[in-house]
Amino acid sequence: MLKVGLTGNYGMGKSSVAGMFKDLGAVTIDSDDIVASLLNEESIKGQIMGLLGAGAVGADGNLDKKYIANKIFNSKVLRNKLEAILHPLVFMRVEGLIRRVRGRNRIIIVEVPLLFEGRYHRQFSRTITIFADRKTALSRLKKSGISRKDALVRLRSQMDIRTKERLADYCIDNSGTRRQTAAQVRKIFQLLIAENRKQLS
Repeated sequence: MLKVGLTGNYGMGKSSVAGMFKDLGAVTIDSDDIVASLLNEESIKGQIMGLLGAGAVGADGNLDKKYIANKIFNSKVLRNKLEAILHPLVFMRVEGLIRRVRGRNRIIIVEVPLLFEGRYHRQFSRTITIFADRKTALSRLKKSGISRKDALVRLRSQMDIRTKERLADYCIDNSGTRRQTAAQVRKIFQLLIAENRKQLS
């Protein structure tokens, strides 16, 4: 099997592209879904409260995502400390999911927003960067309920997308139509299949 790390910055369409790979037959794993699951665990909530203060958990016992986002996107130190809590657990669970995959010919696509920032690309055979122009990214984030101001703060907290493009084995331009993006996905998927077959032969 071939393990592929897929990344891109906020609003650039990682999940929609991962869905296209899934439709073609790839196994897809979203690290954000794993994070969401971890954040429901009481032990993790306790660690986050210890890091960010009691305000991190609301009166209903759930994490206050707006409060947390405001804290971590305005402090690199706090963001790094939170990542140090979550990321080892995320990758432990990613590996657990990968072990359940049957078939040596499978292509496994793992969505990892901070693939290059955290140097996690070393855990993958190949990497893909999804990119889009800033106007498109901001428009998508606005539709998801994130203000322009908050969207810009989030984008600035990540590695420049051009750097991620240079570091990746493959790049997909997701600024255009869905059909244009899908054509790029199909081409790269065929290349990944061919590479996996070569490794197995």
